[in-house]
Amino acid sequence: MDGEETVKLLDHLHAPADTIRLDYDARLVRRKRLVTEGGRAVHLDLPELTDLSHYAGLRLPDGTEIALEAAPEPVLVIRGDLPRLAWHIGNRHTPCQMGGDHLVIRDDHVLRGMLEGLGAEIQEDARPFHPEGGAYGHGRTMGHDHGHSHDH
Repeated sequence: MDGEETVKLLDHLHAPADTIRLDYDARLVRRKRLVTEGGRAVHLDLPELTDLSHYAGLRLPDGTEIALEAAPEPVLVIRGDLPRLAWHIGNRHTPCQMGGDHLVIRDDHVLRGMLEGLGAEIQEDARPFHPEGGAYGHGRTMGHDHGHSHDH
């Protein structure tokens, strides 16, 4: 891609010159054109599928550092019987962020209906989404097909 730059992933930043904000889905990449808040095109061409949530930023070939941030996105903030609600969310293999007195999932009307039916109090919000990592690997829910059905 002409005019774009390849980059190196960084665990720590010294002086970022710009920022790239990505939602949860967009933070899982291998090869992608990204655009900074300042309008600079950046081309990622990574050796494997990578969750950018694990990195602070990027270093461009000219040494410029670009911060990586989670973008706000529509979510549901859930309160109630958290162990029970978390079990049902997990049973649907839905990414879930855990707080001390609440759970957060991406906005989904089907899950909202299920959770309300279980007695959950639900508040709509827009915020960066940082779900729990999984027990195996880096914690992405990579689809639902895993050899059994949830239909009863």
